[in-house]
Amino acid sequence: MTLTMTLVRHGRTHFNARRILQGRCDSPLTRDGRAGVRATARHLAATPFTAAWSSPSGRAVATAVELLRPHAEVPLRTDRGLLEYAFGVYEQRPERVLDDVVAWPELVTDVLAGTHPGLPGGEPAADFMARTRDVFARIAAEHDDGHVLVVGHGLALGAYLATVDEVGLVPLPNASVSTVEVDADGTARITGLALDVAGQGHVAARPMRTPTPVPSVA
Repeated sequence: MTLTMTLVRHGRTHFNARRILQGRCDSPLTRDGRAGVRATARHLAATPFTAAWSSPSGRAVATAVELLRPHAEVPLRTDRGLLEYAFGVYEQRPERVLDDVVAWPELVTDVLAGTHPGLPGGEPAADFMARTRDVFARIAAEHDDGHVLVVGHGLALGAYLATVDEVGLVPLPNASVSTVEVDADGTARITGLALDVAGQGHVAARPMRTPTPVPSVA
């Protein structure tokens, strides 16, 4: 038995468009962001989802609700384990303010390694990586086969993908689609990576690394 997880980053928000850090705070989807999510929904309309999970952040839930319109029979569940990394005092501030303190590649490297102590008022990297591994392990344990939709955030979804394969932090465009297959023995593999089906581009994806996309097998 094999479980397929379709990971979708939330649609573009007003903070994304203005390059403002969100983390645990929130911002509504822009008009363009909503259009992008609808494009992704059309792309996924024929996908046989058997379950759906989302971060409880408003921007993620709004995205998930739109994606599930063609799948009215699939209930949406939320899990705090899918929340974005907490940037502490830097949330609701321009990205450049944090960049002046620590370079994004340096921060991400330490976060993925679980060694960053956390930004002031934020979340230690070890805690973030532990809850990221835990939530996806729980989702996989609850759904040992089928096709599960998971809606979340750029750094949180990217961190999980980095635990599946050594891809670093892949910049995930808003409303982009990645897929992971998990076998019954827990072996996981990425089968689709950062597919920008909505054409949103990298406006709100920090340029850490852009690998060659893995072709989708779906």
